[in-house]
Amino acid sequence: MNPSHKALQRLDRTHYIQSVAVTTQQMMAIEGRVFAAGMPVAALMEKVAGLITRRLVALYPRLAIAQVGVLVGPGHNGGDALVVARELHFLGYTVLIYCPFNSLKELTQQHADYAASLGIPQVESVDELSGCDLIVDGLFGFGLSRNLEGTLAEAIATLNQLPIPIVSIDLPSGLHTDTGAVLGTAIRATRTLCLGLWKLAFLHDQALEYVGEAELIDFDLPVADIQAVLGETPDVQRLTASTAIATLPLPRHPTTHKYKQGHLLLVCGSGQYMGAAILAGLAARASGVGMLSIAVPDSLKSLLTGQLPDALVIGCPETKSGAIAHLPERVDVSQYQAIACGPGLTPDAIGVVRQVLAAPSPLVLDADGLNILATLGTLPTLAQRPTTTILTPHPGEFKRLFPDVDLSDRLIAARSAARQSGAIVLLKGARLAIANPQGTLWVNPESTPALARGGSGDVLTGLLGGLIAQIVATQYPVANQSIEKTVQTAVWWHAQAAILAKHNRTELGVDAFTLTHYLIRVLQPYFPS
Repeated sequence: MNPSHKALQRLDRTHYIQSVAVTTQQMMAIEGRVFAAGMPVAALMEKVAGLITRRLVALYPRLAIAQVGVLVGPGHNGGDALVVARELHFLGYTVLIYCPFNSLKELTQQHADYAASLGIPQVESVDELSGCDLIVDGLFGFGLSRNLEGTLAEAIATLNQLPIPIVSIDLPSGLHTDTGAVLGTAIRATRTLCLGLWKLAFLHDQALEYVGEAELIDFDLPVADIQAVLGETPDVQRLTASTAIATLPLPRHPTTHKYKQGHLLLVCGSGQYMGAAILAGLAARASGVGMLSIAVPDSLKSLLTGQLPDALVIGCPETKSGAIAHLPERVDVSQYQAIACGPGLTPDAIGVVRQVLAAPSPLVLDADGLNILATLGTLPTLAQRPTTTILTPHPGEFKRLFPDVDLSDRLIAARSAARQSGAIVLLKGARLAIANPQGTLWVNPESTPALARGGSGDVLTGLLGGLIAQIVATQYPVANQSIEKTVQTAVWWHAQAAILAKHNRTELGVDAFTLTHYLIRVLQPYFPS
């Protein structure tokens, strides 16, 4: 095998490893296969701890760190921590060990005995770690299921109050591996080095304030063993840049023209919410869609034409409250490759929502499009539409649409809603989740609180609609899988634009209008001219 082929294989493997997330039981099954094949537990511990040590040294060079406190638990996570303590000691760091347990697993005890023989001091109280420059948390890894209480909980509370960076091994101690829930109390880590494969906890909003900056330590679990447990297509996947870029409608064929690049109908805006139509339109334009039509109340037509002169603006009859009453008779909803409906409509736009629900095109419903859907009681009929429906609720809209679905676990909730509705459900949040009716779930692991601004959802709707229109126009007949991938691309692109804008303007400077101008900038490094 030539070196370039090996490099390509490694790249493919890295992408696969970064895209999966596992439960406690799945991780145990994968490791069980590795150990059954002959990998010694002690050898794997040495390898993993060596990789952790190397990363710690890169992040916190010895000249900048005088003293490191290492928290040691009773299991193999504590064993990893003890090997790290030993290696840092050999590299010249001053190390203090805190182990509040009398009984340790055999291998962990052996490492504890050796650390003691090297003269690495063990402290009796976390108060003695207050002079450290860094703390390594190796109390508990994946699989913790009981609440942390008593002296241990008090120790963690003390540690969380110290102005010292904490790096957790695998998971911050005290987090549930599968749900990200806090089990009584938990370490608030500055950084978490997740081991082997991403755990589900990292995809839950409630874990974010505890994991800090998260990164994966890949210790070469065989892909065959992972797939033997998860299958070739895992039920839960993380969105990655390579997956998102692969499904963009770029590069274009040199002989293409506007009618081959899709025609999107946006149905949005009202006298009360004029800006929503502009934001969705600007985002749709940034998607590269060949033709863009925007249906708005008649009173907004001149405003939209001034802001989006390249769009075909359709003035619609409006209600007394300034909402769209219905589409004009001349509008044939079957001529569009995609329809996106909802931003700024107000609940009075019931008639136009009924019209787009009857359209044969893929349909994105957002904002008041969702609220109207909840009042119509037609949710179960979405599966009968001739093509895909995408619902994009935030938690409040979700509860109105799916009042019987428990939102305490957002990943399970998104799956349940997709099965119930027959639609692709995009559940908004800090870690946005996408579910299809077959039970597959994708989660966007990278976002920013800069998106917590009015109008950012309108931007996503316009971008998503424009991308779907292009996919439908260029892939006939279009498969549901292609639309699912396009939803993933739009979610990734939207979040990355916000991240880029945040770096340039801080989190306070990413208003929705600014966000639309960063959409194209995100793609420039991937598609240089």
